[in-house]
Amino acid sequence: MVKTSRVTIIEFALSAVIFVLGLIGCCALHSHVKHHGADKKLKKRSKLLLALTIIAAWFLVGTAITAVWHGESGLSVEFQMFSERVEIFGFSFAKTSVLMWVITAIVLVLGLIFRFIVFPRFDPDKPKGFQNVMELAVEATENFTKNTVGDYSQTLAPYMFSLAVFMIMCAVSELLGYRPPTSDLIVTLAMGLMTFVLINYYGIKKKGLAGRVKSLAKPTPVIFPMKILSDVAVPVSLACRLFGNMIGGMIVMDLLKSVLGGYAAGIPAVAGLYFNLFHPLIQTYIFVILSLTFINEAIE
Repeated sequence: MVKTSRVTIIEFALSAVIFVLGLIGCCALHSHVKHHGADKKLKKRSKLLLALTIIAAWFLVGTAITAVWHGESGLSVEFQMFSERVEIFGFSFAKTSVLMWVITAIVLVLGLIFRFIVFPRFDPDKPKGFQNVMELAVEATENFTKNTVGDYSQTLAPYMFSLAVFMIMCAVSELLGYRPPTSDLIVTLAMGLMTFVLINYYGIKKKGLAGRVKSLAKPTPVIFPMKILSDVAVPVSLACRLFGNMIGGMIVMDLLKSVLGGYAAGIPAVAGLYFNLFHPLIQTYIFVILSLTFINEAIE
């Protein structure tokens, strides 16, 4: 324990000295450039010195955190297949399910505020500001849906837009430190079942019940059982794909934090821009496009 504390003190002192020297060097270079100008070589040295100063500052902060909170690095990740439970009015619910209801309520409230308070009357001739942004988003969703399912886009576009907003809000909840509902297999399975219902609903609506059954037996009745299995596998496939990708991002972030220990300051925040924001946006696009593709196959 004494040995470890001595090493920590040495690391802290070394990083502090490097940081102070780098800071003094940056100030001196800045003063020199301000009075005498700078050539390309001096600019390169200035950038290198600034980078070293930032690294020294990061190491200094990490060492301080490790010393004060006894942070240790190592592979230590607790993984649960299903979400933790919470008691509400005597009933047990999964935390992700509760968060899903909260997100749904927030989206509904924001939608009502947007429609009846922010823009009680839309200006179709001169859209501006947030109204213009929302109109572009809605038009893009309608065009995207129409290119896939044709005439049924008028009824499917609102659902797909709402689904995308819900999944994006789930990603935002992860940025706030909560386990996103889309990392729970039960939630993703429910979303997959919704797609399964829509596939068969629009297939029957377009071709009728008999036509839908006949389409499963084309080009030969021999493949009818395989087509049935394929249709049943769709919600399972969608659910497991989304669940696996979202839980994978969570595990990677937890591994990064546990490996870095006290030196995790700043790095998980940068990595989170991908794993907690950009990556869920990709999964949202994939889920929506696959849902529309399966529906299109049913109505062809």
